[in-house]
Amino acid sequence: MSWHELRVDGARLWARLEALGEVGEVLGPNGERGNARLALTDADRDGRDLVVGWMRDLGLDVVIDAVGNVVGTRAGTDPTAAPVMVGSHIDTVRTGGRFDGNLGVLGGLEVVETLAQHGVATTHPVSVAFFTGEEGARFQPDMLGSLVYVGGMALEDALDVHAADDGARLGDELARIGFAGPTPCPVASAPHAYFELHIEQGPVLEDEGVTIGVVTGVQGISWTELSITGQSAHAGTTPMRLRRDPGYVAAAINTGVRALATEMAGSQVATVGRCEFTPNLVNVVPAKVTLTVDLRNTDEALLQQAESVFTAYTDALAQEEGVLVERRTLARFEPVEFHPGMVDLVEATARRLGHSTRRMPSGAGHDAQMLARVCPTAMVFVPSVNGLSHNIAEHTEPADVTAGANVLLHVVLATAGVRA
Repeated sequence: MSWHELRVDGARLWARLEALGEVGEVLGPNGERGNARLALTDADRDGRDLVVGWMRDLGLDVVIDAVGNVVGTRAGTDPTAAPVMVGSHIDTVRTGGRFDGNLGVLGGLEVVETLAQHGVATTHPVSVAFFTGEEGARFQPDMLGSLVYVGGMALEDALDVHAADDGARLGDELARIGFAGPTPCPVASAPHAYFELHIEQGPVLEDEGVTIGVVTGVQGISWTELSITGQSAHAGTTPMRLRRDPGYVAAAINTGVRALATEMAGSQVATVGRCEFTPNLVNVVPAKVTLTVDLRNTDEALLQQAESVFTAYTDALAQEEGVLVERRTLARFEPVEFHPGMVDLVEATARRLGHSTRRMPSGAGHDAQMLARVCPTAMVFVPSVNGLSHNIAEHTEPADVTAGANVLLHVVLATAGVRA
């Protein structure tokens, strides 16, 4: 069989997705099967153990670094060549699905198994990686493991990050679950290239009837946590004109950032994702509200404009209501453009395999945007049913999963160099 005719085993890939999906499984009200594997929890440990076991079953050389990133490598014929890396993450949000991140990692394992099954040797090694804490749901910033991997965050700083939910220290949790690896981080030498297969996490591909999204880059991300302190008071006896109400300010921020995104239009989006009241009682004006604001844009100048407008708006609200606003940056990443040659390769490969394609930016952050700092990088998107992600009902059809994995297989073959 010519390597051009190679195809993955879609049923085998689907079986691995199902098996990993049973680790940390959560059920929705209508029987939907999702996942809660927050980074460095017991469920994450169990998922890691399962995937590492699969890597070792395939004969990969498994390396765990000091921030818990895991890389399994199939040797190439040139011992001096840098690996072609594929990967993603296996941690999830608290109400996550079975495909986000998992598809990129398990799709990579399927590529490696397909090569082994058919006796295909490559000049460059092929590595499959999963990175620590991509979601940022427990430890911030998001993409933490891959950020440390490429030298964008000091290892010591990462290990000292404390969890948003229970205050646990990242370094202590790594050691507790047995994934504080001995390999230094950041990586000593960059991969030859990096590819990431991922669900779209949005509705565009399904809406347009397109099978493969050719990802041109990732939009910039700005996460801010606001702590708004006012004056707790009796809800019935305190006149409106004499209140210092952080709840009102939080509500105005929520509607204000929505209006900001609507007015700027284009690719600007804005979200208040978390809002916590203290003391959170029905008949008490709150003393304090903590909330998060997520701003994103594909254009750095426009993202900075949104941040500036948001800051001025918040300052004016605080002065008007007589409250104190304290800000903390949780994450800030500029927009990333992927390597034009790698993007072209994904597009040409998908078309050669008979799939419809659409060039598109990613609205979500991915480990690929970090790897793009050190090596040529591209991503492959497949449709998300109803556009759902970060949702227990997240789903991608088996045929689309297989299509994406075949594109991944062939961009790896083209980049790693096939030895007859």
